[in-house]
Amino acid sequence: MSGPWLHVLGFGEDGIAGLSGVARAVIEAAEVVIGGTRHLALAGDILAETRVWPSPFDDARPLLQSLRGRRVAVLASGDPMWFGAGATLARWFPPEELAVIPHPGAFSLAAARLIWPVQDCLCLSVHGRPLETLALHFHPGRRLLILAGDRGSAGAIARLLDTHGCGASRMVALHHLGGALEGRHSATAAAWSEDVPDLAVIAVEIQCSRRALPLVPGLPDEAFDHDGQVTKREIRAVTLAALAPMPGAMLWDVGAGSGSVAIEWMRAGGRAVAIEPRPDRRARIAANALRLGVPGLEILAGRAPDALPSAAPDAVFIGGGVSASGVLDACWSALGVGGRLVANAVTAEGEAALLAFRQRWGGEMVRLAVSRLAPTGGFSTWHAAMPVTQFVGTQG
Repeated sequence: MSGPWLHVLGFGEDGIAGLSGVARAVIEAAEVVIGGTRHLALAGDILAETRVWPSPFDDARPLLQSLRGRRVAVLASGDPMWFGAGATLARWFPPEELAVIPHPGAFSLAAARLIWPVQDCLCLSVHGRPLETLALHFHPGRRLLILAGDRGSAGAIARLLDTHGCGASRMVALHHLGGALEGRHSATAAAWSEDVPDLAVIAVEIQCSRRALPLVPGLPDEAFDHDGQVTKREIRAVTLAALAPMPGAMLWDVGAGSGSVAIEWMRAGGRAVAIEPRPDRRARIAANALRLGVPGLEILAGRAPDALPSAAPDAVFIGGGVSASGVLDACWSALGVGGRLVANAVTAEGEAALLAFRQRWGGEMVRLAVSRLAPTGGFSTWHAAMPVTQFVGTQG
């Protein structure tokens, strides 16, 4: 068979009547049609052999592989390439074997009902994803369109908003969009009391009673639960600027303490692993990451260099233990060309280790000093924090 054998058809609540002529022709010509029980029921009479999607979803991969070379049509909700089945199939099969025919998706339909321009909305999903990642986007005036995971999603989102001081946010749950059972429920997050059907989009217009945390580096130290082992705000902002976070890039945060650097790196769109030997601090890191919207932070127990991950990083931050034997060398060796190493030291031994390392490999060093104005008796005086020596090097 020349050309694609696997056709992925966007399918809506309006069933076969909502499909284009091209999509109907694909179903009529198919030897096998695969879809959820609901999709197949909405499709009506199908002459081809039908198969129901297995559960869990990944079990569909061997099924589809066994059908390679036959004319197969897959029915998928809405736009298959936007949080849909098509995105998964694109990872399983080469593009020349696939053809995708989209249908208006849940985001587009919800925006149309609300008269919200889609380009002004942030489209998210909590279907199979941690709910807490939404907190990263709780900024006043922002409009979110969120695919629900199940009938409890709307209530969980409302509680999360309220916890973050955004209980005044307007929420609209739209379900069965485009079908005969289409409906909606509206309320503020604080007043939300309804479960909605599984197939829903939760629209949120954010309003907050307290100042939202910014996405740029340099969150207040109070944003992190810590025992004193935290890279202070001003030093952290300079450190993250030196690390140069980019979307999808991987950071190792070595001697992570409270996890502040790794968390802010992830809030900028990157991925991170925090390496920390103490269990109490690892617990704090996990709690901080969850509260600040990046529950995907990976946390490893142990000390460098023994506990370093095997996957290569794009950047490494060493916030503690720079003078420990082998740490600097192991982290430097793990970096690929263009990878960045940033290491901070506050002790004379740590600074000596950084100076010796720079002698061997080059790089830049700066000394960072911060003073804060604070009351002393009846007056205000400057109180100097411990100076930090910082090394910044680029591999290659």
